[in-house]
Amino acid sequence: MRDRLLAAEKVKAIDWRDNTLYLLDQRNLPFEETWVACDSAARVAEAIRSMVVRGAPAIGISAAYGLVLAARARFAAGGDWLAALEADFALLAESRPTGGNLFWALNRMRERLDRVKDLAEPLAALEAEAMSIHESDREANLTMAQLGVDLIRRHQGNPQALLTHCNTGALATGGFGTALGVIRAAWLEGMVERVHVDETRPWLQGSRLTAWELASDGIPVTLNADAAAAHIMKTKGVTWVVVGADRIAANGDVANKIGTYQLAVNAMHHGVRFMVVASSSTIDMNLASGDDIPIEERDAAELLELAGKRVGADVEVFNPVFDVTPADLIDAIVTEKGVVERPDAAKMAQLMCRKRLH
Repeated sequence: MRDRLLAAEKVKAIDWRDNTLYLLDQRNLPFEETWVACDSAARVAEAIRSMVVRGAPAIGISAAYGLVLAARARFAAGGDWLAALEADFALLAESRPTGGNLFWALNRMRERLDRVKDLAEPLAALEAEAMSIHESDREANLTMAQLGVDLIRRHQGNPQALLTHCNTGALATGGFGTALGVIRAAWLEGMVERVHVDETRPWLQGSRLTAWELASDGIPVTLNADAAAAHIMKTKGVTWVVVGADRIAANGDVANKIGTYQLAVNAMHHGVRFMVVASSSTIDMNLASGDDIPIEERDAAELLELAGKRVGADVEVFNPVFDVTPADLIDAIVTEKGVVERPDAAKMAQLMCRKRLH
């Protein structure tokens, strides 16, 4: 299957070349494909904050390259460049507080920096580390796609209807996609009849990005309002809800795009299986449960305005962009290290002790 998956890689959202990070501006999709050039850590942090790039894996990769840009600038400026670099670490860390991949990538860059900081020329090693993070995510996507397909095949007949939320495809990662990678692989195996896609308010990642990726691959896709998901599970024969994750706690609780929690509740009620697909870098073993995951809240304008035009009443707004799905609502967490069914703290710890699958 791996060769077929590689052949199906068509979309790229992150490009590192000529000491510059180029990001496909996802705010303009699907109507316009434009790229934003980032030549500093500040530009990368702003691109993350303003949703030019989104998706936990893509954010982590972008932050790693942002550190390379920061190190180049600080090193060239001379003086105590390592001390000055701490401001760039902090700036990037603050750009999106919920996603675990962001902090994992920054920690990995810091560990690499500690090993090479005394070299006369440490910058090449830092760049190599960022590129390794990028490539390892691509490889993880391919492994997770195969594991997810095996799980679907084991539990259900073919073909079947799947439902997904937000965007977890090539636009959100360094490669094929996490949850959408599993769906793509299942389609290639003849196991998918149709994919139902939540529009994913308020940024409409489902209608703008996921539906676009699926349609581009020729996969039958039906878009629905978020509030229609339970009705679809009841009437359309959905067998799996397949979603990604922005951070996973040590007990298997999962933070993902707002609306994921209610999908899991509805899935359990309707007997629909619930799969989370995320690389092991999303798992934060320092957080005991989902209660410890910081939940980002964004500007009220995202709910009160549409295309810059005011559409909502002048009222107080609560706009959390992530929620936490308890582990006991999850059938399986799929990572490149393996699959955890009915996750709990002991199973997650066992998973994280494994070496990466190849």
